[in-house]
This record gives sequence, structure tokens and C-alpha cells, in this order.
Amino acid sequence: VAASACAGQRLQTRAASAEASLKKTPLFDFHRAHGGKMVEFAGWSMPVQYKDSHISSHMHTRERCSIFDVSHMLQTKVHGRDRVKFMESLVVADIAELRENQGTLTLFTNERGGIIDDLIVTKTDQGYLYVVSNAGCADKDSAHLKARLAEFKAAGFDVDLEFLEDAALIALQGPSMSRVLQEGLKEDLGKLTFMTSQMATVFGVPDCRITRCGYTGEDGVEISVPQSRVVEVTDKLLAHSEVKLAGLGARDSLRLEAGLCLYGNDIDETTTPVEATLVWTIGKRRRQSKDFPGADVVIPQIKAKTARKRVGLISTGPPVRQHTPILSPDGKVIGQVTSGCPSPCLKMNVAMGYVDTAFAKNGTAIQVEVRKRAVPATVSKMPFVPTKHYFLLK
Repeated sequence: VAASACAGQRLQTRAASAEASLKKTPLFDFHRAHGGKMVEFAGWSMPVQYKDSHISSHMHTRERCSIFDVSHMLQTKVHGRDRVKFMESLVVADIAELRENQGTLTLFTNERGGIIDDLIVTKTDQGYLYVVSNAGCADKDSAHLKARLAEFKAAGFDVDLEFLEDAALIALQGPSMSRVLQEGLKEDLGKLTFMTSQMATVFGVPDCRITRCGYTGEDGVEISVPQSRVVEVTDKLLAHSEVKLAGLGARDSLRLEAGLCLYGNDIDETTTPVEATLVWTIGKRRRQSKDFPGADVVIPQIKAKTARKRVGLISTGPPVRQHTPILSPDGKVIGQVTSGCPSPCLKMNVAMGYVDTAFAKNGTAIQVEVRKRAVPATVSKMPFVPTKHYFLLK
């Protein structure tokens, strides 16, 4: 019994030590106080869910709105006269053509055309680019940016980086978002359309940046807030009857229903934008100039068929998870699932993965191997659940 007690104590000590080594967002104590179940994610301690079930949290986001802590994401400002040239040397987007305060999803690519990370770049009216990239790639992305910065500076270009270590980031997502947030703003939120951004005072907290975007397919915003006041803003939002906290579990199923990639699962450095069906992220001018990393590999792929392609899948029966083999009708392996879960909205399984291009057409009947049993599935158009992004009616 004594030995068992000692072993248990050692396990608890190791668990406590492992938890202590994780990075914590400015909302860590707030999550714990509100019943957040904390797990490791990309080196951070993050809430996977709260007192409500995962499905309840998911549906609340679709029907009302939820707050997600995304402070683990890397926020960066790119300053200097040559900031656009600098950024375009790293990504596939046409940054120069963006209007002031307009953003775009884009990709860092390597010389082989592989995706180093996906990120959002906003061309602000304040003389800098505002960049948000993934937590799991933060060290890699910052090193990538710094290495290119050194090259640009050595060549005499005017550019500088500022990593926003004193800024938190929260996402408010769902159909009630606009009504909830408008109560804390002087500005008319109706003028802020999908993928545009502005500085604002939010519930009395100045120097916040609101960007109308998100990772759920719903209307939503991400709000960059000074760390010292993010609890205050989150509390004000949570006081509204329409709002609840949501964790990583709901965030993952929401993004999958919206057909959005998770870096490290659905895209990585061995995946090109063409294979990942992300050609739309490559600016028209950039296709013609062929001056982004890996362009010599990627541009020819746009006209020619690649051997594999990212597709959506739907099925019934047992859930389809990452690494599930995808089979042809006659049982041959033709690909692999990269993300999958039961869809709370559709009451069926949704997944995405890569298949041989011959099987990539929507409506194609294929199979997935679940628990060593072939289960019927169908290649499906994405998003699985229609997106509800906010655009001004013309």
C-alpha cells in the first residue's frame, strides 16, 4: 500500500511538473475559475471544454455566440517602407493589392512548395502589417521571419518586426456576435465586413484591434486586447446572456464542419497549396510573377493534375478519425483521413483527407477503414455546414 501511495505521489508530481512547464495565456486563471478543463495544446495549457458538453458548446456557437481564448496565437507587426515587399517574399498572397485595413488568409511556403504555415495578414492604415499565425508554429514562424529580416536588412531594405508579447487575443463567434459586441463599441460594427479590421475601444478598453474573421464558419471577430485588460473585456462579453465560453473541443468540430484546415493535420511542409485545394490563396499577380517561395513547383501544378488532392468525406456509423485509411470501392488504399469527427449539426460523420486524384470528384463513392472494417463513405463538397460570413449587400 505504501509503495502504491508513493507511486501515485510520483505520478502526481510528474503531472504537476508537466503542467507547470506549459505556457499559460493571460486568461489561464479565468478558465480555471469558470470550470475549464485544461489540456496541453502546442505547448500551452488551454481549455478543451467547460461545464457544458462539447456538443452543447458547439451548438451554442452555431445558434448564439461563444468566446474562445486564442491568445496562444502569434501576433506580429511588420513595420517599414518595404514591409509589403518583405511579406510577399515569404507568402503566396498579393499583399500590395489589399485595401487599407483589409486582410487575407495566406501561406508561408518553402522552396519545394510545401506549406510552412497558414496565417492572416492585414494591411492596416497605421503604417504596418498585422500578422496572426498558428501557436504550434510560433517558434518556427518567428525564426523564419527573423532569418528573412536579416537578409532584407543586409540588402538595405527598410523593414522591422514587432512580436506582440503584451497582447492577448480572444475570438467571439456566432450569429449573436454583432449584437453583443456592438454594446461595447462606439463604432458601427455593421461597417466592418469579413476580413477587415479596425482599432477600437472595447467596453472602455482602448487600443484593441477588431478583425472580422474566425475559425468556425460563423460571423465572428478576433479581438486583440492589451494583456492587462483582457479579463475585463472577456468578463464584459460573458455577462451577456447570449454568450458562453468555449474550448478546443468545440473549436475543432466547428472548424471541421466549416471545411477549414488545421496545420499539422491537414496541411504541412510536405503539402502544396494545389494538393490542399488552397490555390485561391495565391494572388493572380503572384501566379504571373512566380516570385513566391516554391513557385517553380506550385505554378505548374495549377494546370496539371497532382497525384493527390484534399477532399471532404461524409459517412455514417462509427466515427472517422485522423489516420483512418481511405479505400477505393474494391478495397485498395487510396488515401488517408487527416481530420474527422461526428458533426453535431449534420448528425453524421464529417472528415477531410487526401485521396488519389482519380477519386476526388464530389459524389464519388469510396470507403473508410474503421476498426478494420470497410465503411461506405462519399466524397463531399466543403464546407459541410454553410458559412455565414458578413458582407455588405451591394
